[in-house]
Amino acid sequence: GCPTGFVGVARNEETLQPEPYMNSVPDDLGGRDVLVLDPMLATGGSLAYACGLLRDRNPGRLVAVCVLAAPEGVAALERSGLADELVVGSIDDHLNEASYIVPGLGDAGDRLYGTA
Repeated sequence: GCPTGFVGVARNEETLQPEPYMNSVPDDLGGRDVLVLDPMLATGGSLAYACGLLRDRNPGRLVAVCVLAAPEGVAALERSGLADELVVGSIDDHLNEASYIVPGLGDAGDRLYGTA
């Protein structure tokens, strides 16, 4: 089988800092490779937070997988050195003044949980 865990992290819209709200990842990943799935990589803060948490739990390779990203988020994750690899479906143009991906696709969390 393939064990799964969940790291819930939301971005505080005022501070743009990651705010964790859930963690069901085992304390020791036993050197297993880990895929970190995040629909959108904007500033990189939430994904870097999740990768940092996982780094402390003995992973093998840590691969971040995103549907959509902004160049700023890609650069931030690369600077952090927390992921061994980043796989992205598409990289959009930039972040706007509110740190939303442009042109983007709206709020992925709202779309995912049906609140949009």
